[in-house]
Formats: sequence, C-alpha cells, structure tokens
Amino acid sequence: MSSTQLARPVDRYFASYSDDHRNALNQRIHVVAVPAILWSVIALLWCLPPLITWFQNGIWAGLAMFAAWCFYNRLSRPLGLGMLAVLFVCGCLCRLLEARVGLGNLAVLAAVVFVLAWIAQFVGHQFEGRKPSFLTDLTYLLIGPAWVLAKVYRKFDWRY
Repeated sequence: MSSTQLARPVDRYFASYSDDHRNALNQRIHVVAVPAILWSVIALLWCLPPLITWFQNGIWAGLAMFAAWCFYNRLSRPLGLGMLAVLFVCGCLCRLLEARVGLGNLAVLAAVVFVLAWIAQFVGHQFEGRKPSFLTDLTYLLIGPAWVLAKVYRKFDWRY
C-alpha cells in the first residue's frame, strides 16, 4: 500500500518518515538521538525565565509539552498516551536535574546534548544518503519522537 492510500494521518507520516530512514545504522542512531533531542529541547525551554514572577521555571517547557501532546493525541490516542508518559518523564528529569545541578548547568548540559544528538542525526543521514525529513516539512520534527515510540509499540505488538 502506498503512503497516499493509507487512511490515518499518523500512518502517512510514519510511512513517509520511514522512507527517509531505511538504513539500519541510521535507524539505530535515531532511536538514541531523537529522544535526546526531545529532552534537550524541553530542558532548554525549561531554562527560559518566566515572564511573570509567580510562574516557575519550566513554564515554557510545560506549555510546549502540552502543545506537542495535543498534536500527538490528535494523531492517535494510544500514541498520545505514550507521548504523554515520555513528556512527563522528560519534565521530571528536567526538574530533578535543576534541583541537583542548578538551572545554569542544566542549560549547558541540554545545549551539549542538543548539539551532539544533531551531529549524530546528520551522520546517520550521511549513511542513509537521504536528507532529513524535517527539511521538507517541519512537522517531522514532531513526528520523529512518535516514530521512535511507535517502534517500541510494534516491539510489544501494541497498536498505535
């Protein structure tokens, strides 16, 4: 079945994303680098200062995670629930690291993880011989984490 014949938008997104990620090494790199990028973006947003003093650090990350969750939940309810858990863990990790190492060090750590994970992504795409999906549609920046989670779902024979 071609990607244009697939009924659900999530299936079309995954078919297109998978088309750009056929190389086994690139897929393994993505399984590690995509969650690292997701966490690092959340952590960097976590470190942005709130505009209103009675908000706490993490408000921007919380708003971004909620918006991303809405996107995932509209694509697929089971995927939305899984991504809710992933985003919750990312938020908890940010809060824990903020308490342990401080906000400044969290920002440095997140920036380092972000840069290294993107380098890994582009190395993977060198092996793939294809450009990253997000260069054709920025929506694929959100699809990547869901695609990795869908791999986990398929491993356990769960429906997404």
